[in-house]
Amino acid sequence: MKVPLLDLNAQYQPIRDELLAAVTEVFDTQQFILGPKVAECEKAVAEYCGCLHACGVSSGTDALLLALMCEGIGPGDAVVTSPYTFFATAGSIARVGAVPIFIDIDPVTYNLDPAKLTDFIATNCHKHDDTLTISHSCELVSIRGSSVRAIMPVHLYGQAADMDPILAIAKEHNLIVIEDACQAIGAEYKGRRAGSLGDYGCFSFYPSKNLNGAGDGGMVVTNDAARAEKLRMMRVHGETSRYHHRWVGGNFRFDAIQAAVITTKLAHLDGWTAARQANAERYGKLFQEAGLIGTGILSLPEVKTTRHVFNQYVVRVAPRDALKDFLAAKDIGTAIYYPVPLHRQECFAYLGYREGDLPESEKAARETLALPVYPELTAEQARHVVAAVGALDQPS
Repeated sequence: MKVPLLDLNAQYQPIRDELLAAVTEVFDTQQFILGPKVAECEKAVAEYCGCLHACGVSSGTDALLLALMCEGIGPGDAVVTSPYTFFATAGSIARVGAVPIFIDIDPVTYNLDPAKLTDFIATNCHKHDDTLTISHSCELVSIRGSSVRAIMPVHLYGQAADMDPILAIAKEHNLIVIEDACQAIGAEYKGRRAGSLGDYGCFSFYPSKNLNGAGDGGMVVTNDAARAEKLRMMRVHGETSRYHHRWVGGNFRFDAIQAAVITTKLAHLDGWTAARQANAERYGKLFQEAGLIGTGILSLPEVKTTRHVFNQYVVRVAPRDALKDFLAAKDIGTAIYYPVPLHRQECFAYLGYREGDLPESEKAARETLALPVYPELTAEQARHVVAAVGALDQPS
């Protein structure tokens, strides 16, 4: 039995007519950039996320980049984030000329560990006139003297980071909080939606996401009217009116076709999320029944927040690569997110991190594997996946 990691066609077919009608309407107006369709989408996403404002942009990466640019974060500044995430998280920080500071993750949620962040600040930083500065005693020579300006927590795999202590740290040290919620639209932390907790929330509508477009697209949400106004200007080269520019922004405009697709799909998102959650619950029961839990070989994801949306269903397993190859031979799709943590990427070698500096991130990179969890996954397919995982060490 073939079980793909993701089946976008299975999602598309039941709503094909809805989507084609929405896209056709855009073609009939010939208004492809920004405009009323984008405004409609922004309003719907803002309401869904529990925010007052939303700004559609060209991608999730550009959402992160735009939030940093709006705060004037750049050379001489540092932004704290996770090393176990998609490259765009730290890449956006480096692109504005700032320095990413990597803090290790919680081994259960895979999100930034607030306790380790507290330890880093206590050991490596000093505060003067409301500015948090990296001390000259810090072992990482390349970041000494940088001013810590922001925290960029990631809500990885569809589960929110532990935000209360992160927000408390930000408040104590006058730091901006930019939530990387690119995998977590609809996720909740203590009843509040991901993206609504910090100063900015950034989303991606890449086709593999749980709310996905027909190409690239993203959104920044905020509860601050002044920030929302600046976001909208900065996405069109800092333009206040035609050919008048207050800032140097960029071309981060949102396509009306993508907005039409996202608005249409948003009405179905809660149903798809419920199906993902049901699939995750089914996996838990099936793995338990198969006697694969508590063996020390396989660990399943744990829900630590109000609402986990399971953008991915990620297990820990040893040996991971052997299982991936074994499942591939049985036509079962899997994926490894992320085999090289960011502090060990070649482009960040200048920061001076060494192997062993962030052990939980390095361990997760060696052990984690994503299994199919898309909404249309059938019970029969789930049973097949579990049976195949259990058959790895059995004689053929």
